[in-house]
Amino acid sequence: MNEKKLFLASCMALIATSMSFAVRGDIMGDFESVFELTKSDIGWISGAAFWGFGLSIIIGGPLCDVLGMKNILRMVGLGHVIGTFLTIFSTGFTGLFIATLVYGIANGLVEASINPLIATIYKDQKSKMLTILHAWFPGGIVIGGLACMALNSSGFGLGSEMGWKIKMALLLIPSIIYIIMIMGEEFPPSERAASGVPFGDMFKECLTRPLFWIVFIVMWFTASSELGPGQWVANIYNDVMQSESGIMLLVWGTGTMFLLRQFGSGIAHKMFSPIALIAATAPLAVIGLWMINYAQTPVMWFVSITILNVGFCFWWPTMLGITAERLPKSGVVGLGIIGGAGSISTAISGPVMGAINENFGPEKVLPIWSALPVVVLVIFGIVYFRDKANGGYVPEVLEGGAPADSH
Repeated sequence: MNEKKLFLASCMALIATSMSFAVRGDIMGDFESVFELTKSDIGWISGAAFWGFGLSIIIGGPLCDVLGMKNILRMVGLGHVIGTFLTIFSTGFTGLFIATLVYGIANGLVEASINPLIATIYKDQKSKMLTILHAWFPGGIVIGGLACMALNSSGFGLGSEMGWKIKMALLLIPSIIYIIMIMGEEFPPSERAASGVPFGDMFKECLTRPLFWIVFIVMWFTASSELGPGQWVANIYNDVMQSESGIMLLVWGTGTMFLLRQFGSGIAHKMFSPIALIAATAPLAVIGLWMINYAQTPVMWFVSITILNVGFCFWWPTMLGITAERLPKSGVVGLGIIGGAGSISTAISGPVMGAINENFGPEKVLPIWSALPVVVLVIFGIVYFRDKANGGYVPEVLEGGAPADSH
């Protein structure tokens, strides 16, 4: 088993996932004009990615132990390729919705497979390595955003008949790369399976542990705080500033997240426990979202987005790390449910933000959203002090082993 190669293939699969967010964010305007769609329609289309994302994470989690993580990644490759072509050949709202849903299902299966894979390979440093892995979510957005910017400057921007289709076709590149990388590679069984924990105990752990339910609830707020604005920020900036350079703002913000996750995770997780890290950064997310209400210049927009992205950059992978470290018996089911909760919450936030945009104006969307990280701060602040009173944050360790599973 080549652990480094499996890690790199996981990163590439995540790039294929996140590039789709950058590309969709850039071509929303094309969908509006070419197919005569409303912003609510766009919200439903972008939300379809997260409905597919969330549901397939939840379903795909247990399937990792049944079919094997390698077979799940093979299904991902098929879904990414089919979803891309369905989008390119769509003729209206229904086609775009279905295509985005298919791609979203594949994205969810990425999360369902690579999160337990990395937690298994690096069981002694789960939060750190999951954070480094998930650096490539914003990293992929930066790659996709820069590619879209290059095409826009070459005459394939808004209004170009072929521009948005070419941008979608770019998603095939990372998909083909990771499909080739996993060929012939041996995959391990999940940590839960390797430790001999019965399959049914995963569900029992999720149902009976209060901490799991707390993490589940908080994930709805952390994911909506992060990915809700992420779907809309470029579009909102273009509307407010009467510009077509919103993609630059998205690239800047996600670039900040990439650097912090890739190079700052070790420091962050040494300074804070995972619970404390999320609670301590929540105020920055509140400030960043609220400052956008007063952003009247490009500089202020970039300052606000920087603060916002510093605020929530560690949230998604750290929530997964908390699940893997504090609730290891929940296994692939626990990671799937937590990831699914984040995705479904973002699916709901898409059309909600679209409705707020239409009813209150684009400049009010993100400040209203600042209430969400306040909830995160309160809940995880309480959990932190409870942990401190009981001896601090202590990961649980599963013992045992099993032979590798090539599937």
